[in-house]
Amino acid sequence: MSVSPVKRQKMESALDQLKHHTTVVADTGDFNAGKFDLQILNRVSNTRVLLPLPPTRNDFALWFFRSEEEQIKNASDKLFVLFGAEILKRIPGRVSTEVDARLSFDKEGMIQRARRLIDLYKEAGIGKERILIKLSSTWEGIQAGKVLEAEYGIHCNMTLLFSFAQAVACAEAGVTLISPFVGRILDWYVANGDKKTFEPSEDPGVKSVTKIYNYYKKFGYKTIVMGASFRNTGEIKALTGCDYLTISPKLLAELSKEHVKLTPTLSVKEAQACDLEKIHLDEKAFRWHHNEDQMAVEKLSDGIRKFAADAIKLERMLK
Repeated sequence: MSVSPVKRQKMESALDQLKHHTTVVADTGDFNAGKFDLQILNRVSNTRVLLPLPPTRNDFALWFFRSEEEQIKNASDKLFVLFGAEILKRIPGRVSTEVDARLSFDKEGMIQRARRLIDLYKEAGIGKERILIKLSSTWEGIQAGKVLEAEYGIHCNMTLLFSFAQAVACAEAGVTLISPFVGRILDWYVANGDKKTFEPSEDPGVKSVTKIYNYYKKFGYKTIVMGASFRNTGEIKALTGCDYLTISPKLLAELSKEHVKLTPTLSVKEAQACDLEKIHLDEKAFRWHHNEDQMAVEKLSDGIRKFAADAIKLERMLK
């Protein structure tokens, strides 16, 4: 249905309407991303965000009396914190900082690295309440998040989340936030099935996040659902009402130019009326249910490999 030019001028943009129902998050490490006047929880989330950015500072210390491996690890952590600190000067919200993906199956290693990042932020004058530590949603990562939240008061953002089992385990662990990857789920179904296009409401990634949101709200979990990794604005609009949506600058710009009426598709009231049943997942049940989802198994392992490869690239640059 077309909208007359006069009505178009009066109608809020799709982005402005979305912000009435959902906290909009800039999915970028670009210091200038705040130009969209978001209700921002910005994130400098992973190594891939940092790699394309030109070096702007080299004032981080190297520990010359330690091994080269330790020097590079320390320099990487310091670099992440410097970028996070710069973004926090420009936004009122929080920033996500990633723990090395090569620790994805090392619970204690993730806990140790997360605490070190928080210590570095503290040295920079930034409290842990403004930081989300980003962990892979493996069983070990989820359990690391549980410890960090309960014992150290460190807020966690669970990433590379593709299966319902991962979402349930994260809720039971009491983590602050999950970021299920909408677009990467769609990518897998397009690559591995006969159907190549989907209406937004039938998009596999949209349906996954909808189920997770409904489950969390029906059973009163406090963990925030933040849809991520979008391929088009249709996916975003189909998740209007989700707690948070993290959106790339390109799609933010597209939404700011669209003038179509948005109505919430997700709500607590409808979630509480859905017919989902509550389940509990110990480690054995988690591994079985996650393993039953071929898409999630493949996308999780692929994501960890790619994040790890990016960490190696960054280390080579630092050397």
